Amino acid sequence: MATTGKLSGRLDDADRLGGAFAKGTVGQATTHTAADAAVSSDDEAPAPRTLRDAVKADGKSKARSRKDKQAAGAEDDRIAREIQQRAAKYQRGNESGEAKPKKVRSKKAQAKLEHAQKRRDEAVQEAARSEALLTETSGYLEAEGMERTYKFTQKQLAEHLDISSAAKIFDLQLGDFGPYALDYSSNGRHLLIGGRKGHLATMDWRNGRLGCELHVRETVRDVCWLHNQSLFAVAQKKHAYIYDHTGAEVHCLQKHVEPTALGFLPFHFLLASTGMTGRLVYQDVTEGRVIGEHRAGYGPSSVLRVNPHNAVVHVGHGNGMVTLWAPQQSLPLAKLLCHKGPVQAMAIDRSGTYMATSGLDGRVKVWDVRNFKPLHEYSTMRPAHTLDISQRGLLAAGWGPNVTVWKDALATHTATPYMRRQLPGTTASAVRFVPYDDVLGYGHSSGISSIVIPGSGEPNFDAFVANPYQTTKQRQETEVKMLLDKLAPDTIQLDPNFIGRLDPRTQVQRQHSVLTDERAKYAQNKADGKYLDDNVKNKMKGRNSAAKRYNRKRQNNVMDLKKLHEMERLEREIRESERKRRKVPEEESGALGRFFAEKNNESR
Repeated sequence: MATTGKLSGRLDDADRLGGAFAKGTVGQATTHTAADAAVSSDDEAPAPRTLRDAVKADGKSKARSRKDKQAAGAEDDRIAREIQQRAAKYQRGNESGEAKPKKVRSKKAQAKLEHAQKRRDEAVQEAARSEALLTETSGYLEAEGMERTYKFTQKQLAEHLDISSAAKIFDLQLGDFGPYALDYSSNGRHLLIGGRKGHLATMDWRNGRLGCELHVRETVRDVCWLHNQSLFAVAQKKHAYIYDHTGAEVHCLQKHVEPTALGFLPFHFLLASTGMTGRLVYQDVTEGRVIGEHRAGYGPSSVLRVNPHNAVVHVGHGNGMVTLWAPQQSLPLAKLLCHKGPVQAMAIDRSGTYMATSGLDGRVKVWDVRNFKPLHEYSTMRPAHTLDISQRGLLAAGWGPNVTVWKDALATHTATPYMRRQLPGTTASAVRFVPYDDVLGYGHSSGISSIVIPGSGEPNFDAFVANPYQTTKQRQETEVKMLLDKLAPDTIQLDPNFIGRLDPRTQVQRQHSVLTDERAKYAQNKADGKYLDDNVKNKMKGRNSAAKRYNRKRQNNVMDLKKLHEMERLEREIRESERKRRKVPEEESGALGRFFAEKNNESR
């Protein structure tokens, strides 16, 4: 496990440093005890008695030093080759397409290019060298012989863990306000829980320190951290609300009507929600304005997950469809028919390559998001109501009182599960892996539970991305940097690498390509019979000749005085004919009808 590896690695480093310090102290001391003198006399070679012995000893020492130099040189070469291999993945751009400084005429520009190239090379080398310091590796639970890893219980596992790792296995009994939804902060240090009956709480779960606790006295359907642990969003009965770390209500988001699921886009500072109205709403939490509001047309929805790779929002619907959305697009980017019944849960890995979905048919399917094709599927005894994928690619599903975890379940199909946990008398409502730790937390009808899943978390964290040990000052600085680096909503698309791509063709080549496409389209339309006037020529003379037809079409939008008089005359004639054709009313058809007739004649 990552936690055990860190502790053992630190102890080994301390032993090595202590041994080196002791050796250095003995070598530099001016006075020695009798024991030290005895040890040093035993280690040293006997003094040569003759000149021949002295020459032999000198030759042996030279050969030993030569071998040591060769071994040191070989070790340096091995380290250099390893650093060179690691540096390959940190290269950015195509080096062959870059402008060489020798081809630049200006000496000033040439010096700038050389300096920039030198800085890039140094950055790549430093990144490769820093990777050598990441000594922690992720370990998995392995069984021997006929044993199976999914048969190991948490009680048996706790007996072989250190004290700090064993303390991460716990159950909180909160049966009065369940079932519970939960969410972990990006650095994995803080936990947010929300009970269906209105109970909310935040805590530093590693230290057991409670942040805030409140009761909103209405239904809570989902909870979500925002950019850090200072703010969190709650999907309540009528609207979505934002609270701070003290539990005080900050905002009421009235555009989010009856929300059922929430998702936050950390690099764009957008809060996305879907609910009983079937609408997907994007709201900027820094400015407060609604960025986008889309209606899929598939009825109420309760499944929403954000792709961490490209920030595209995946929404599951009641007809088995999964739609992919961007805030600036009125139509979905893609549609997938994943199940024959309603979609119950969804999870996306951090690379954005794989997506797992579950439906009422009892199937858990794994999809390749790059080409929108199903890879394989797993079956559960009951429909899985919650899914999650860890940083190392472990898939967890909660169904009934059980939580099942599969190892290497995305790229390949796994016949047996990796680990399993059952809590009788409960129903799992939400499962979440803890970032940068081998822990899985899940909420159920009786509270929340935490179990250890070896190998699920990333053992090495980047302090500039997510620091589990950051101070208040570091958190404030990180928040300011995130606001300065905030991305625009229109940068969200399926292919995030498309931004900044240029068309290498010249203007003449683009015009030629457009002309070729138009000619091909014209030829296709002509073959389909859409241009019949070119094939069937009307050779009639007079008013219906080709020239007359052309002039009539041309004069359609031209208005002059003669044309206006003609149009007025036509309108008068139409009104006159309608008046003559009108029916005679009953009051005009009696004994006094002739007087009405004379009056009409006089008006004419």
